[in-house]
Amino acid sequence: MTEASTAPTLVVGLGCQRGCPVGTLRALLDQALQAHQIELQQIKALASIDLKREEPGLIELGEQLGLEVKFFSSEELARYQGQLSHHSDIAFERTGCYGIAESAALALAEWLAQTPAKLLISRQKYAQATLALACAV
Repeated sequence: MTEASTAPTLVVGLGCQRGCPVGTLRALLDQALQAHQIELQQIKALASIDLKREEPGLIELGEQLGLEVKFFSSEELARYQGQLSHHSDIAFERTGCYGIAESAALALAEWLAQTPAKLLISRQKYAQATLALACAV
């Protein structure tokens, strides 16, 4: 028997331009969570595309928040194309997937929870970055 009160798995997917400062990423995260009345402590992890594995802002954000940042290949992210709220041709040209923030959030939520995920916060764009939040129960 599973426990009905198990907290949902909430994860944030992030996409950003090269050199995006951690402050920009943090401002976007704080703004999105506040707008949707979600506590930072509810977030389990961060996700992005493997092309951003060395991106200082993403790494620093994970360190600041004490959260793992998991990276997925464009092939792994492409599986979520049908669930995206926005399809970016520019993102596809550069990375091979149509939406990094949304697909990374969905991929990580499913990976952690081992159940299907859905978007709670669809793509939010802010300066040099995008953010999405996915949930799996």
